[in-house]
Amino acid sequence: MPKVSQAHLAARRTQILDAAISCFARQGLHRATMHDIVAQSKLSPGAIYNYFDSKEQIIEALADERHARERAFITAAERQANVGDALIRIRDGFFSQLDDPQERRRRRVGIQLWAEAQRNPKILTLVRRGIDQPRRLLGALIASGQRRKEIARDLDPDATARLMIAMFHGVVLQLDWDDQMPIGPVVALLDTLIERLLAPARRARHLPSRGGGRGRDGSAARPSAEKRGPRARARS
Repeated sequence: MPKVSQAHLAARRTQILDAAISCFARQGLHRATMHDIVAQSKLSPGAIYNYFDSKEQIIEALADERHARERAFITAAERQANVGDALIRIRDGFFSQLDDPQERRRRRVGIQLWAEAQRNPKILTLVRRGIDQPRRLLGALIASGQRRKEIARDLDPDATARLMIAMFHGVVLQLDWDDQMPIGPVVALLDTLIERLLAPARRARHLPSRGGGRGRDGSAARPSAEKRGPRARARS
């Protein structure tokens, strides 16, 4: 019997999780069944049960993968030369993906998990894990910036991290309600908020200039993709 490669196993697992995302986003966590996931994946039931024993295991795997991606965004940002650049890198990592239809489906499933967490302690544990880990990383990044005098000293690091996470979650929720909501003005405003976090001496040096003009819709002009970095793909 030929040996199955790790790449093949990983691809099959991704195929199953992608099918589950489609089912959960379309039908909801409760209505979608393992049978639906089997049909969506175009795999056999045995193939899926080789990876996951239940729908609950699939939900946990989806949550863990999203949390790992988000930790990676923040960890990569920590390697930037200063906190201002790190916060911009984090902004790009989270917001630039919201134009991707598959990411929109993932976030829709995440919203369903938020609601389910109100009644299911296991789901609450997953949701809390996805908030508490980034919150600690962000809080530590902000505190480090304060020690280096790059972030205003009068800010509470944990409260600042909580507010940043809450803003992103709020945008995700509004996008699910209104998929035509423009992301660009939100990102431009976030740039302004990040600028206000920086100590006065660091602001001009660490944030790209957005210019003094106004967009055609009356919003503040946004930086070009070149100035904001290669990952800045959010569209107005």
